[in-house]
Amino acid sequence: MIHFILISFLMIVSSFAKAQCTTAVTLKETIGAATYDIFQRVSEKAEEDQCSSILIRINTPGGQLNSTRLITEHILASKIPFLCLISPAGGHAGSAGAIILQACHVSGGLTATNVGAATPILSTGQEMPEDLRNKILNDTVSWVQGMAKLRGRSEIFGKKIITEGLAVTAEEAVRMKAMDFATTTENEFLEKSEGFRVLTKDKTESTVQVGKLQEFELDIRYRILQFVSEPEWAYMLFLGALLLLYAEFSHPGLFLPGVTGAILLILSMISFNKLDASMGALALMILGLLFWVAELFITSKGILGVAGTIAFLLGSFLLFDRESTGLFIPIQLILMAGFLFGGISGGLAYLAAQALRAPKHDFDEQMKSSEIKIIELSEDGQSGLVQSLGEIWKFDSEEKLQITDLVEVSARNNLKLILKKKS
Repeated sequence: MIHFILISFLMIVSSFAKAQCTTAVTLKETIGAATYDIFQRVSEKAEEDQCSSILIRINTPGGQLNSTRLITEHILASKIPFLCLISPAGGHAGSAGAIILQACHVSGGLTATNVGAATPILSTGQEMPEDLRNKILNDTVSWVQGMAKLRGRSEIFGKKIITEGLAVTAEEAVRMKAMDFATTTENEFLEKSEGFRVLTKDKTESTVQVGKLQEFELDIRYRILQFVSEPEWAYMLFLGALLLLYAEFSHPGLFLPGVTGAILLILSMISFNKLDASMGALALMILGLLFWVAELFITSKGILGVAGTIAFLLGSFLLFDRESTGLFIPIQLILMAGFLFGGISGGLAYLAAQALRAPKHDFDEQMKSSEIKIIELSEDGQSGLVQSLGEIWKFDSEEKLQITDLVEVSARNNLKLILKKKS
């Protein structure tokens, strides 16, 4: 009996301890690789702090379909409930944002917000061929309806926002059972979410607990990723990388197109979610190191050194995640390290270039024009030792010499000089 009471007490204490915090973040840009990265980092932070729930404030016009899929997969596999709120008043969860709301464990919107208009379109704005359009629409409808069914929401709404571009206010969405709550304030949404029964990972039923909000700050890593993951920018980065690399391969030795193309290619792979942010950051740092090393052996007029510094700095900014891992390197230290190594690489490259540009001297010619001093003679006066260029040499001579004679080198036989009197 005592054992049972003790276990019950520990469970209650654990429950209250877990409800001490709710990790919160505000997302108001287009959905892309940066958004997916934030969802991952917020989850890691919530687990580390043992928070019981995650609040996502959404205000977005939409974004990339592949990033949206990754985000919804992440939410559905989460042990911690996601509470997604369209905020602030006047905001909207359009397109990709509306789809993400269907995956969230609890969804809601503030007064004067709207949700919907999730018909897939090409990032270029061009009209899709009919067969491709039907294929994408059917696939997206089944995907969204599956999430709506799992969350007990309207499958009809899930279909219409895709096929008809339906968009409704938060209040209408609640009446259509497409969203859980429409509230006037964020606190009201959190109060209504408290105690809500939801299905988390592996369809485990749990009760939502809301604690003190802990804001997840959007850092420079997010800003860089958000910039490169804008659909238009991502597309242009990829095409630009291919064109620049083609220019380098077709005209070897230009260097600038090649190094720029390599950096842009890695950034475009991150923006397309082919590389996650951390792996992409590591790839950029390694590329920077390779550029620095190459600068020592290849005369590029400093292009490789500068490109190495840029790649290293970009990788450093993307690599460390202070919010979710606690690891943090000050920007000043990153800049100092980047410019220090870049400066060392550039300096060594400059010295190597100067050495290559220095005029080459023929040793034998130097010997012939140098001052020769006889320091030792044999009895016949035709051999002995001389000093030249600070070194002692053996010599032979076809004519008899005196110790005071002025001589010059007429030839060299391996390590022995052939001397003659100066005329």
